[in-house]
Amino acid sequence: MAVGTRSELYRRALALIPGGVNSPVRAMRAVGLDEPLFVRSGSGAYLEDAHGERYLDWVLSWGPLLFGHADPETVAAVIEAARDGTTFGASTEREVELAAELVAAVPSLEQVRLVSSGTEAAMSTIRLARAATRRDRIVKFSGCYHGHVDALLASAGSGLATLGIPASPGVPTAVTADTIVCPFNDVDAAAAAVARYGEGLACIVVEPVAGNMGVVPPAPGFLEALRRLCDAAGALLVFDEVITGFRVARGGAQERYGVLPDLTILGKLVGGGLPLAAFGGRAELMERLAPAGDVYQAGTLSGNPLATAAGLSVLRRLRDPAVYAELERRGARLEAGLAAATEGAGACVQRVGAMATLFLREGPVERYEDAMRSDTERYGALFRHLLERGIYLAPSQFEAMFVSLAHGDEEIERTVDAVAGFFAD
Repeated sequence: MAVGTRSELYRRALALIPGGVNSPVRAMRAVGLDEPLFVRSGSGAYLEDAHGERYLDWVLSWGPLLFGHADPETVAAVIEAARDGTTFGASTEREVELAAELVAAVPSLEQVRLVSSGTEAAMSTIRLARAATRRDRIVKFSGCYHGHVDALLASAGSGLATLGIPASPGVPTAVTADTIVCPFNDVDAAAAAVARYGEGLACIVVEPVAGNMGVVPPAPGFLEALRRLCDAAGALLVFDEVITGFRVARGGAQERYGVLPDLTILGKLVGGGLPLAAFGGRAELMERLAPAGDVYQAGTLSGNPLATAAGLSVLRRLRDPAVYAELERRGARLEAGLAAATEGAGACVQRVGAMATLFLREGPVERYEDAMRSDTERYGALFRHLLERGIYLAPSQFEAMFVSLAHGDEEIERTVDAVAGFFAD
């Protein structure tokens, strides 16, 4: 896979799919490659591409595969569910069971609504917050990505940061007029925004641990300050835990940091690797949703029986505290190894639980502007170096490495050694 070379499969994809990919983050132009990785299969911590090459995978479908690819228990649950039917557009027992699992695990949840994607969950949450407060304005933070929702597609990270797109064409100015953007981890800026716009503020929405500009933990007191600001303004605090939910703790970042939001956006892990997401909060807020209330939200495939079966298979195993103790151990070993391998090389490693980023710049990285000063060309060279050695990182500096129970000490040491080799050259 090299610049200027295109396989027949990629040529076909380019003719049929815009840019040859169905999500921009799959493109590899940002890391100096012409063609995306076409995957044929996955097993545990490994992928096999369309050419039969095998890679140690640190992307894990961008985070949901806590037990690795083709986890036997998850696959068995999906097969069993599929035998009874793949979709009904009607209620099922598993939807209720999955909702119970979510409410039991995530501290702020009393009720949840299942949907099919994180973007859909974010869109619906913002609508609900606006309806509940009868206000329009929202505060978000630069570098935090909440899906490709028009109102939230302003100063986002992730794919937009990788592609260098400051905002997307096609989003009407009027839609983003009520979106106020503040720097992440900047309490003073958030307080100033609330002081100026607080009377019309519906909510503050934040990734409690940023994952779409690379892993950036909240500064001490930052989340607590947002909670106080929302309370003072009569606004709702919304945590986007699409990435952090069930990854940094069973109860997500809100459990890890002890700050409870009013509404929570969930995705990734709640579907066990299948398309499923959720949003939830206090019952008094959630009961504003139709048919209980007047805020409309719907979806034919919401609570799909295959996705709920996969989600239940995964989430029930996460009740065991030993799972998170082991993830923490493996994450810490990866962090320490990468830090040692890059010492004195103008890099820093930032980790929260089972997610980490190797930034190619001096640390710490505390906000979007810090992340954007990373050496993206050097990251591209590191990416290619590792890919040639059968190790697959995210094709973007502004993403996370996702640790799983499929990544053993051998995989961690292999990765650390390969990174050390790059910086030694």
